[in-house]
Amino acid sequence: MKVKAIIETGKNLNFDIYTDDDSLGFMLLGQGDTIEAAKADLQKSKREMKAAYAETGEHFDFDSLEFEYVFDTVSFLKYSPFTLTGLSKATGINCKQLSHYVTGYRKPSAKTIQRIQMGVTRFAKTFSHAVLV
Repeated sequence: MKVKAIIETGKNLNFDIYTDDDSLGFMLLGQGDTIEAAKADLQKSKREMKAAYAETGEHFDFDSLEFEYVFDTVSFLKYSPFTLTGLSKATGINCKQLSHYVTGYRKPSAKTIQRIQMGVTRFAKTFSHAVLV
């Protein structure tokens, strides 16, 4: 069973990951200084919930649970291997403005999020077909 796991940047600029699926009947949460640490904490949360279910005799197939990771914009900008200059070139958004999003000084509007998504998608599509010689 695939479950959406949303990666967000917390108020302390660490990473939070939480499940966003009402059909589960519970929520899983992971936190960490890095996305990898937050993912490991999310797996720990899954193991703890599995143990709690076992104690109550309730059944849920935790082994079939797969996470589909989705980034909020700020987390993507922080995690991305792109430099702000590279992201600026790909999206057409000023470096200083992107920097404000990464630091939490400002939040991107829905229109800006769409521009970032379109720029990154266009970049990925272009380079996914690249052949190096």
